[in-house]
Amino acid sequence: LSLYSIQIYHLTILFSEFDDVYRRLGIENLIERGESFYQSRMEEFVNDLKGQNVLQEDEGRLILWPPKCEVPLTVVKSDGGFTYDTSDLTALLQRLHEEKADWVLYVVDMGQSVHLNTVFAGAEMLGYYNPNVHRVQHIGFGVVLGEDKKKFKTRSGDTVRLVDLLDEGLERAKNRLLEKERNKELTEAEFERAQKAVAYGCIKYADLSHSRTIDYVFSFDRMLDDKGNTAVYLLYAYTRIRSIIRNAGYSERTINEISETVPLKFEHPMELTLAKALCRLPDILLKIQNDFLLHSLCDYLYDLSCDFTNFYDACYCIERNQETGDVQINKERIVLCEATARVMKCGFDILGIETVEKM
Repeated sequence: LSLYSIQIYHLTILFSEFDDVYRRLGIENLIERGESFYQSRMEEFVNDLKGQNVLQEDEGRLILWPPKCEVPLTVVKSDGGFTYDTSDLTALLQRLHEEKADWVLYVVDMGQSVHLNTVFAGAEMLGYYNPNVHRVQHIGFGVVLGEDKKKFKTRSGDTVRLVDLLDEGLERAKNRLLEKERNKELTEAEFERAQKAVAYGCIKYADLSHSRTIDYVFSFDRMLDDKGNTAVYLLYAYTRIRSIIRNAGYSERTINEISETVPLKFEHPMELTLAKALCRLPDILLKIQNDFLLHSLCDYLYDLSCDFTNFYDACYCIERNQETGDVQINKERIVLCEATARVMKCGFDILGIETVEKM
């Protein structure tokens, strides 16, 4: 085999491993573009800047110094090579003008804020980016810490690989479900789906339920706790609601017909509290659309599940007459259950967390 063939083989294996992680996280239709994609565009971009006479020479390199910025952008190094500044400016130009993007969001750690803000200012200075037309934003995030409050690493001091976290999450989720003897109530396929939902969901939720701008401590024990603001607690709450609806024997179509034809009268305080909580979803979505602080959505889902628990404890949805055995179903309350499940499902979908009907 030639050296080139070996390199291609290694790259194929590498991308295959990436694809496996993406699949496990539910990431689809991802278009990967490495630096080579922008190489020819960088040459055109630099030639265009030279023609505009906007570059300054500084100790052999060519720089662009946007207004109100602490540091310049190095567009061409003293040896004639390009830099990350060059590729980032070119990539932003390509995304706005070739891809016709309305929003360009850079999900990168907080340590890159100065660099990215300088790139954005440079693009605006050149007239390639108008903040009144396009939304270009740095979505910065903090550092993940171990339980020792130091940067999260393995015992040997290496960086923790995401694939290893996913594998460990699967094993811990399996053990937690076995402790609760869920294997006796679920089919093999249902158990596997629940295991994956808990494992991958708890890792995602632990990350998203904290403000993205601050550091947080990673702990599997806390993630897998079925009490408090965790994915496990919320997933259990969701499956509980689905179980109530199944026991009522109502299909989705039937519930839709009831909600459209039967006047919904909520008189109990817990009914009203839950209904009002459901109405808050649009405000939460508008908020996270503006600030991308997804922990607000996590807090909302947790509060909603608590409101549902209080509602369910105080308000019978399905009531059996002890003497006759007759079952009475409160239609309005079943509609409230379905609405809660749908809102929770919407939130889970936004957070990238898979739901299950049984757990």
